[in-house]
Amino acid sequence: MPNSTPDATGSGVALIRGEMQRQHGDALASMDTAADMAKKIAASIARTGRLALIGMGGSHCMNRTAEALYRAEGIDTLAITASEQLYQPIPGLETWTRIFTSQSGGSAEIVRLLDGKGADDTFGLTLNAESELAQTIPCLVGVGGPETAYAATRSLLVTLALHAAILEALGASQGDVLALLKSPLMPDVSSALPPLADVSSIIFSARSCLVGVTEAGALGLLELARMPGFAIEGGQFRHGPIEALNPDIGVVLVRADDASAKLSVGLAEICLSAGVTPVVFDASGLPAMPGCVTIALQQSSGLAAVIAALPPLQSLLLALAETRVENVGVPIRAQKITDTE
Repeated sequence: MPNSTPDATGSGVALIRGEMQRQHGDALASMDTAADMAKKIAASIARTGRLALIGMGGSHCMNRTAEALYRAEGIDTLAITASEQLYQPIPGLETWTRIFTSQSGGSAEIVRLLDGKGADDTFGLTLNAESELAQTIPCLVGVGGPETAYAATRSLLVTLALHAAILEALGASQGDVLALLKSPLMPDVSSALPPLADVSSIIFSARSCLVGVTEAGALGLLELARMPGFAIEGGQFRHGPIEALNPDIGVVLVRADDASAKLSVGLAEICLSAGVTPVVFDASGLPAMPGCVTIALQQSSGLAAVIAALPPLQSLLLALAETRVENVGVPIRAQKITDTE
């Protein structure tokens, strides 16, 4: 059933599209303005040698992506939800460098953890310079202001850009990331709709830093299409969950130009044998896997592959939601800023 027009408050699919259209420019501008604070955060990370990334919702998904990237630079890194740290705290985390990530800067759990005060080696990532987060601790603030559309899109890419600025300050070149932000390639995703049109749920799977992309994909599907979505790391997918495969389940794989890319071949073959046609967002540069629907991306690895994959995946989720849900992006039970636990 087709989507209706946005309501009088400006919510709905048109507002989501507006956020998506400006996300590359805002992400690029965010990297340009982040250098000074990024250097301070990088100095703290170098001093403590341990990094905790704390967030909720889409912010946590991007922290999960960044977790693998910081580890690749030899940094002991953990991404944890703020709610988990509130009720199952990791002892001694206050001695780590901590980055609280919240696009709104007002998520209930983040505010509770801050408790109105900052601490040494504690920083924030947000899109809202006026938020309690930004007013309490030193923050990297993304360009473009808070995201207003329901379901995270622009905020995800801007958050990644802020992490890229920190990684660059740590000595990891971000030239390939900058190139993709300056000249984004947006492939046509319409071929991915037929294999997902009639399924009852979708499994998203990837490895390494792309796991965060699949977690954001599952979250976006739940929020926009209001249907079950599961993000299962590639190795974990092989260890049992493949038993659930049948033609009623969709599968979306994401792979990059790295050592794990070829592992997707066996997984895709298992899906095909179960009557499932996998959709593959593919930045590996390898030949397309037979029988799959492939969305070819710029050949890339690491954060560049994340930047290449995330916006096209968002486009697919939005298009899929429009075929299933009225008033896409107008929440029924949730709210944009979850300010209560």
